[in-house]
Amino acid sequence: MEKVNSVMILDDEPIVCERLRSTLEKVNLDIETFIDPNEAIKRFAEKKFQILITDLKMKELDGIEVLKLVQKVSPKTKVIIITGFATVEKAREALKIGAYDFIAKPFKLSQLRDLVIKALGLPD
Repeated sequence: MEKVNSVMILDDEPIVCERLRSTLEKVNLDIETFIDPNEAIKRFAEKKFQILITDLKMKELDGIEVLKLVQKVSPKTKVIIITGFATVEKAREALKIGAYDFIAKPFKLSQLRDLVIKALGLPD
């Protein structure tokens, strides 16, 4: 089966990127991971991703800023924000700006996998 659905994972913790990658690769998705938000944004100029999973708190750009930048270059990309610093206000802000969903850490990998499958419109 050919991989046609592409997902970018952006988190400044490499271990998070690898855990998410290994979980989502089982669903036969094309996965790219980034730990640098600026590099991730540059990659959007070269390739369109159906899904972006981004951490909220990162050193250079936060997930809300990444969401806004991605919407400018790839408005059809669905953005899922993950964070260990969840607040109702941040979740509301992200969703209002256009995030597809907002998930608080710790979460079950299966929960994120199911959310990505739903966002892509794939069968369960």
